[in-house]
Amino acid sequence: MVVAFAAAATLALMTSCSLMGPNYRRPQMVTPPQYKESKDWKIAEPRDGVNRGAWWEIFGDTQLNALAEKVGKSNQNLRGAEAQYRRAQALVQSARSGLFPTVSGDLSITRSGSGTRAPATEYDLSARASWDIDLWGRVRREVESSEASALASAADLESVRLLVQSELVLNYLQLRVLDTQKKLLDESVAAFAKSLEMTQNRYKAGLAGRVDVAQAEAQVKSTQAQSIDTGVQRAQLEHAIAVLLGAAPSEFALPVAPIKVAMPSIPTGLPSELLERRPDIAAAERRVAAANAQIGVAQAAFFPSLTLSAAVGFGSSSFANWLNWPSRFWSLGPALAQTIFDGGLRKSLSDQAIASYDATVATYRQTVLTAFQDVEDNLAALRILEQEAKVQEEAVNAARQSVELTLNQYKAGIVSFLNVVTVQNTLLGNERTALSLLGRRLTAAAQLVRALGGGWTVEGRTAENKK
Repeated sequence: MVVAFAAAATLALMTSCSLMGPNYRRPQMVTPPQYKESKDWKIAEPRDGVNRGAWWEIFGDTQLNALAEKVGKSNQNLRGAEAQYRRAQALVQSARSGLFPTVSGDLSITRSGSGTRAPATEYDLSARASWDIDLWGRVRREVESSEASALASAADLESVRLLVQSELVLNYLQLRVLDTQKKLLDESVAAFAKSLEMTQNRYKAGLAGRVDVAQAEAQVKSTQAQSIDTGVQRAQLEHAIAVLLGAAPSEFALPVAPIKVAMPSIPTGLPSELLERRPDIAAAERRVAAANAQIGVAQAAFFPSLTLSAAVGFGSSSFANWLNWPSRFWSLGPALAQTIFDGGLRKSLSDQAIASYDATVATYRQTVLTAFQDVEDNLAALRILEQEAKVQEEAVNAARQSVELTLNQYKAGIVSFLNVVTVQNTLLGNERTALSLLGRRLTAAAQLVRALGGGWTVEGRTAENKK
């Protein structure tokens, strides 16, 4: 009987070489020959498995490095994505199980009777095997689809990891910019307090009016209020970092410290491998492959299914003769089943699979286009903000000279204290604008890393960070 089952299975395998549905080909993309903001570029292919490394180290902040290492171990969204990936891997094994026969064993002792028959006991020990032969490749397409979905889930995991890392970096950079802004405001309060003291002394000496003292006091208090106001956003950023690290906000605190990060050097020619590693592109492309395989699954339903079944065992009404050779039984045979009429169900399922495939292709292409936009946006931002920062620095220097000159004029009695207040406030505004530009440039750099799907290595920069 075993020999017969094996022979029948071999015959079935020899005939099960057909695969329904189209074989997968990556969708074609109409891509620009180069970036508008950078000429060194080539067509990308998803390579999300390449190691991205500790890209946040390009900012050269040891506190940021420590937090970024921790977020990869304790973030709850990341743990959830990792669990989803493990689930996807289990689904692959579940699909592969359809390629193998199912074997079960039965042991039963049944006592039964009726009104006309004395009670009797039946003893049964058997083993049964059933195999749905994959004639048309339905199971193989299921496996193909589940494997592609698992790879998409792996890319999703990398997307979440990159998102969590970049959110941490952005929140940290904004927090440090706020710390530096508060330091600037506190220093301005100290400077304005000296001006207030000067006006009070001049008022007592009869060299200045009461209005000068009032203006100086208003300037001090207004700047103090601005300094205090930075605490609101800083607290919110600190809480956000705590949640990213998987901690309750009440259990986490970052000491106030001015920004120490450096503007990373962006290479002129962006290596194409960076865009190829963008995980959301890889995930979208793998979902296209999974949807393509589902077309074959749907089309296989139009053809008959072949099931090979076998059973062997012992059965007897006498326990003494239960396992004797004459009590043996066996069966072996194929079963062919074909749906004759289903009211268009199989056709509709096939149409659904094709429509789902077309939708995933559109999503994939949109994801690639969005990736191009993300890179272009942040390259443009870095280029333009760098130019703006240079001009703003000149404005700061000019404002400082104006403050110095106006203070000397006020001491000489040439101008009123209102002129001093105006130029001091102008200087403070320019300094805050310069600091804001630094924050925007750092943010654009971090967002560019995320847009490229990971970090880059700038020659000489890595060694500098490790000092």
